[in-house]
Amino acid sequence: MQDYPIDKDIILNELEELHKLDHNYADGRILGSMCTEAHPFAKEVFCKFLDTNLGDPGLFKGTKQIEEKVIKSIGKLLSLDNAYGNIVTGGTEANLMAIRAARNHARKYKGITDGEIIIPDSAHFSFKKAADMLNLKIVEAEIDENYKIDVESLKEAISDKTVAIVAIAGTTELGLIDPIEEISKIALENNIYFHVDAAFGGFSIPFLQKIGYDLPVFDFSLDGVCSITVDPHKMGLAPIPAGGIIFRKEEYLEVMAVDSPYLTVKTQSTIVGTRLGASSAATYAIMKYFGKEGYCKLAQNQMENTHFLSENLKELGYEIVCEPELNIVAFNHPEMDTNELASKLEDFGWKVSVAKCPIAIRIVLMNHIKKNHLEELLKDLKDLY
Repeated sequence: MQDYPIDKDIILNELEELHKLDHNYADGRILGSMCTEAHPFAKEVFCKFLDTNLGDPGLFKGTKQIEEKVIKSIGKLLSLDNAYGNIVTGGTEANLMAIRAARNHARKYKGITDGEIIIPDSAHFSFKKAADMLNLKIVEAEIDENYKIDVESLKEAISDKTVAIVAIAGTTELGLIDPIEEISKIALENNIYFHVDAAFGGFSIPFLQKIGYDLPVFDFSLDGVCSITVDPHKMGLAPIPAGGIIFRKEEYLEVMAVDSPYLTVKTQSTIVGTRLGASSAATYAIMKYFGKEGYCKLAQNQMENTHFLSENLKELGYEIVCEPELNIVAFNHPEMDTNELASKLEDFGWKVSVAKCPIAIRIVLMNHIKKNHLEELLKDLKDLY
């Protein structure tokens, strides 16, 4: 820090130059991100609540009520009338809270002190962070030929140290939905905490189902599901950071609670202390603004773009890894190495990502990617074929 004040115009000019180095969602060139540009209305509301702190809710009672309203609203979207939870920074923090709840619950009610969590190989890397931070052992269930959890492998992985089973509704790499209904029954039969990571799919699957898409059940209508991660800052179009963790029972929050004597509440269950209320307010506002009808239209448009890309890739001769369930398309060139193809696409100005399981170019059809962007991409892919 310099010794003297600097004129704000100089500062803004410096920041503007640095900001030019960032990629812009609106260009339609960011093809591998699960995040997108927040809706202008959500940004407007976000700024109004920048000084609120949900870590000290007695000082911000109105904002706390907003968080409770949005958690209840997301809960109902996920077939839960009485939802508990929080708006947090994103899927990683939400998953960490879920696994911490599972560990503490198993420690309190089962006496498990050296716990294990069962996750598929397709699970997000946040679960590795959770296991490391919470001193838990990861046991990986195998993936079947459809890149979903192999249920028999999952059954074999269960032990008397299992504190949680994790399944995915919208895998990071392929956008697939694990056999959650079947896993829910297994979790119930074995009295094991079951967490569904729907960070990606949580804000699209319910709306796609509503407009007629035949997608698997993944939510709290399944008795074995204890918690669900869902990210409003993905398909919900809320500003970053806005992740969500929804619990079936309040006791899952209670087993994580620690005393917070110098705040306006007696206990606190979240990972972080100071929590920005703007994320809750913006999420609440954008959910009210769109309603189910608006989100159905968004989800429909994303899936139309997904099928448009998939079908045209096939016509060009590219190999599709699997038929898309959600708005992700993974593909390969029949002869060219995947990383080489990714590099060539980068040279054309496309920001792509490469999936690891299986290795493939991965395109996430978020709201900022329009049909004209896909037509440009397909033209470049045709030239590379």
